[in-house]
Amino acid sequence: MTATETKPGAGKTGTKVMTMLEAITDAMRTEMRNDDRVIVFGEDVGKKGGVFGATAGLFEEFGEKRCFDTPLSECGIIGAGVGMAVYGMRPIAEIQFLDFIYPAFDQIVSEAAKMRYRSGGEYTCPMVIRSPYGGGIRGGHYHSQSSEAYFCHTPGLKVVIPSTPADAKGLLIASIRDEDPVMFLEPKRIYRHGKGEVPIGEHVVPLGKARIAREGTDVTLLCYGAMVSVCEQAAEEAAKAGRSCEIVDLRTLVPLDEATVLESVKKTGRCVVVYEAPKTCGYGAELSALIAEKCIEYLEGPIVRVAGFDTPFPYTLEPLYMPDSKRVLAGIEKTFVW
Repeated sequence: MTATETKPGAGKTGTKVMTMLEAITDAMRTEMRNDDRVIVFGEDVGKKGGVFGATAGLFEEFGEKRCFDTPLSECGIIGAGVGMAVYGMRPIAEIQFLDFIYPAFDQIVSEAAKMRYRSGGEYTCPMVIRSPYGGGIRGGHYHSQSSEAYFCHTPGLKVVIPSTPADAKGLLIASIRDEDPVMFLEPKRIYRHGKGEVPIGEHVVPLGKARIAREGTDVTLLCYGAMVSVCEQAAEEAAKAGRSCEIVDLRTLVPLDEATVLESVKKTGRCVVVYEAPKTCGYGAELSALIAEKCIEYLEGPIVRVAGFDTPFPYTLEPLYMPDSKRVLAGIEKTFVW
């Protein structure tokens, strides 16, 4: 079964209202029931159920051989996951905060990402690295960073960021089934912020396919993760001033759904890219370059980036650092000034 297929008639049907956190847990539980090669491990993921509770109940249902705690060693966690994946397992490694992942950076970019290429396709590394990222919980500069661009820069890695409970479940299941390593980054700001209908049982959202979160005609807002809801707020305010915003939720940064991005910008003629990482060399720079290279002749205004600032993530100034609807609105207005 490929990463984009769902078994016909498998499991229960219908939907259930869940938070994003509950949907992530449900995705892991679903795949652990379906495939005994799927295992979950990391710091405090066993009896405690994870620092945010994402693995709650998995230890009790599947036992310590399939959901277990590790030493406080990110390098060891990812290194063990690479070995498991190469030998046929489907490991899900949790890093408590994306800010803590740097001791494992070499294992990710030099081993996991290179396995298929260095072996000429003889080996793959089907593992998922889950980690909460981003601000919004007053975690300070060691618990709030958005460093997704580091991993998007590495060939061989896929980078996935959900924005809704249903997508969180569907994208995570697709990531677990994928044959290559996937960085599954979870916007912790919206772990419990709002709920949504989530399909019961198997639910797969294909990697590499963006979602039109809101249709519009005047300006395209490109965003992902927690910034989708920020853009939705800005779009509501912009509508009062007669600006029709189309919101594209990227879902996966790598592979990127270029076709949907370009089609939207060609339709509206304007674009605002919204992300909470530092502005310089953030993922929005890649999106801006893509638009400039492939559809600049359709633009009726400048490409505008609304992002974090080029400073360490602040604690007391967190609300000023993170993009909000007012900053997005200001960005929208800039696209109408040529």
